Amino acid sequence: MTADYFAGDLRTNRERMLAGDLYIADDPENERLHRRGVRLADAYHRADVAGDPAARTILAELLGSLGDGAHLNPPLFVDYGENIHIGAGTFVNYNLTALDVAAITIGADCQIGPNVQLLTPTHPIDPAPRRDKLEAAQPITIEDNVWLGGGVIVCPGVTIGENSVIGAGSVVTKDIPANVVAVGSPARVIRTIG
Repeated sequence: MTADYFAGDLRTNRERMLAGDLYIADDPENERLHRRGVRLADAYHRADVAGDPAARTILAELLGSLGDGAHLNPPLFVDYGENIHIGAGTFVNYNLTALDVAAITIGADCQIGPNVQLLTPTHPIDPAPRRDKLEAAQPITIEDNVWLGGGVIVCPGVTIGENSVIGAGSVVTKDIPANVVAVGSPARVIRTIG
């Protein structure tokens, strides 16, 4: 790092991260929590494959919250896990990548297709701070009864309104209102539901 981006800022990089500000991902506490998340995601995968009844307990330990009847097919890839909240009755298919530098909130009764990516991290457009490894994050909110088709990518800071459907392979770069179908890259609303 060539510039002192944090002159006068006495917070740790973890504290800056949790505040949604620029930070550098070299904080020892972040590293410890990242390793914990990766370890628990792996343990969940192995327990689920083995039919071990402890699988759900491991998943609940990994995530910030897990609603009744929610199910995730492993494997699951996370930055921390603790910033992910999943509502009751939600089903998540294989290969979810949930980079939870900021909060990822998935409501109740959602359907998440295979290979979905929920990406909260952001990086500077300016090349100097990006080269110096600065990053930040913005939360993602998936409201109740949303269906994300296979391969959907949800970008930082996006909210998808209740009952909406996002077509397979779409890239959601901006908020999507409730009760619509959106498709494409970038995703755009093509019709209202109901």
